[in-house]
Amino acid sequence: MPTPHSLYEVFLHVARLASFTAAARSLGYTQSAVSRQIQTLEDEWGTPLFDRLPRGVRLTEAGRLLLPHAEAVGERLRTARAELDALRTLGAGRLRIGSFSTADAALLPRALAAFRARHPAVTVTRTEGPSARHLALLAAGELDLAVVADTSGRPPRDCTPHHLLDERMYVALPGGHRLAGSAGLRLAELADEDWIAAGTRPEETLMHSALASGFRPRTGFVAADWIAKQGFVAAGLGVTLVPELAASSVRPDLVLVPLHPDDAPRRGVYAATPRGISPSPAASALLALLKEAADGLAS
Repeated sequence: MPTPHSLYEVFLHVARLASFTAAARSLGYTQSAVSRQIQTLEDEWGTPLFDRLPRGVRLTEAGRLLLPHAEAVGERLRTARAELDALRTLGAGRLRIGSFSTADAALLPRALAAFRARHPAVTVTRTEGPSARHLALLAAGELDLAVVADTSGRPPRDCTPHHLLDERMYVALPGGHRLAGSAGLRLAELADEDWIAAGTRPEETLMHSALASGFRPRTGFVAADWIAKQGFVAAGLGVTLVPELAASSVRPDLVLVPLHPDDAPRRGVYAATPRGISPSPAASALLALLKEAADGLAS
């Protein structure tokens, strides 16, 4: 059933062409459909808007009074359609995204560079922080898409998850470390090491997935920033875990050794969109590019 605003556009066509038949031809409707819509508008206003003549129609006094208001409505509708078309075709709009820090090392920048090249008119804003925060912002309607990580072995909840990749864990060692030449490491070999971690509670850090094996890391220093962590390791003050997404940005005086998967299972990386809500055109476009970037990194 036509909306009230669409009725005004029909009204304007009839007023301009002075004919139901001509208006129907211009709009691609049947003459009876136009007649019904005008009758609906007249019923809504409680007065005739056109005099029906033997040949065509003519605005009544009420119709002439309504005409400038209908023209204003028609102009607003044209503007709205243009803006909606731009939003659908990504000629305008906004995209609010969130991401955890190591996703910013390679994954998200690759996808965003491709997105900006294809859709420069879309305004992109980004927030950085832990995945739990971004999932909360997503649920609150403050983000359109978030790149999040999960070490539980299950997709994140309270969102629609789109799996991107599973990343391995490495141990970052100073260049002269006794285990720097190893092909792989078990946590038992690192029992006497001090760990540079993002917090004092291992269950809230990258070490979370290693706790199931009974390993309890000895935290030497707390450093949330990746540059700071690497500096502490390079100075021989401890070792730290490095996820695969951050491996390419590790400084050259450190050595990365893979951690055995039984000790630290791969971490799942997902693009999350709001649960129960269709992604916006911009979010859908970035989601496709994130999948392309993840495939490229995996290969």
